[in-house]
Amino acid sequence: MEMTMRWFGSKFDTVTLKQIRQVPGVTGVITTLYDTTPGEVWSREKIKALKDEVEASGLHISGIESVNIHDAIKVGTPDRDLYIDNYIQTLENLGLEGIHMVCYNFMPVFDWTRTELARKLADGSTGLAYSQEAIDRITPENMFEEISKDSNGAVLPGWEPERMAKIKELFEMYSTIDSEKLFANLKYFLERIMPVCDKYDINMAIHPDDPAWSVFGLPRIIINKANILRMMKMVDNPHNGVTFCSGSYGTNLENDLPDMIRSLKGRIHFAHVRNLKFNCTEPGHLDFEEAPHLSRTGSFDMYEIMKALYEIGFDGPIRPDHGRMIWDEVAMPGYGLYDRALGATYLNGLWEAIEKSSTRK
Repeated sequence: MEMTMRWFGSKFDTVTLKQIRQVPGVTGVITTLYDTTPGEVWSREKIKALKDEVEASGLHISGIESVNIHDAIKVGTPDRDLYIDNYIQTLENLGLEGIHMVCYNFMPVFDWTRTELARKLADGSTGLAYSQEAIDRITPENMFEEISKDSNGAVLPGWEPERMAKIKELFEMYSTIDSEKLFANLKYFLERIMPVCDKYDINMAIHPDDPAWSVFGLPRIIINKANILRMMKMVDNPHNGVTFCSGSYGTNLENDLPDMIRSLKGRIHFAHVRNLKFNCTEPGHLDFEEAPHLSRTGSFDMYEIMKALYEIGFDGPIRPDHGRMIWDEVAMPGYGLYDRALGATYLNGLWEAIEKSSTRK
């Protein structure tokens, strides 16, 4: 296991590489070319410049999150092969620069959905939150307006203004796409890219849908154990793997997170580990907030999650996921320095305790 933190680049992130380098146990960053658009080829020159900047700080690039997928690929329009060819070229350029893990998602329209970016929590901090009743009161067209006021001026991943300006067009584009068609289009995409992944040893780590159910009628497929095992089987290549995000899979309380981890031995290429606190679990009234990482502050047993990762021999990058805004920090919601640094330290502590208790028997 390698502890990492997500970093959006010096032009976009309030957190610096110098600060990340000082978080105990963190040796790498998960980053991206944040000013690219889906379907665009990442040049080798830009990748190298990013790599050089990270390495100059004493860190290294542990993986990319994300190389976003063009909607034509997800929908399966006639021009999808053009965008897949571009994606393959990007993967080749990453491989040539020695980068071997790419996190991506296959979610229609929204990369993630929350109804609040700054819900005030019991301790006075603020965090991301979701309320089904709030979703039921708004429309996709005004959702961005509802939450953007709490963005602290940041461009939110998956919620870029240019994309949100085309929200009606995007919903029309996906109007005929159901879960089976989305699965078929994912299979087509993966079969096309696996040869370049094999050539450069690039692990593709699909991120689960967040939350793990349909929002605004859009299909969601990477939501539970059965579906992820279906995906593994339909393109049975070790480079076709997953990002195990406890917060996203955990939105569905029927998901047994440690069991899911054990069922995916050898196919988890990246892990996001965070906690959620559910305030209401009744159907139609689901309400949760993103809690501090400690088990007792939320609804998940973080020890058991980390223990399952240890027991399957997970040796890939891991990162604390969304953090709260604490100590008067102002940053991209979910991606400040302080709470994520606390999360990284807590997860490292759990890992050390599990490792020592396992080897000293």
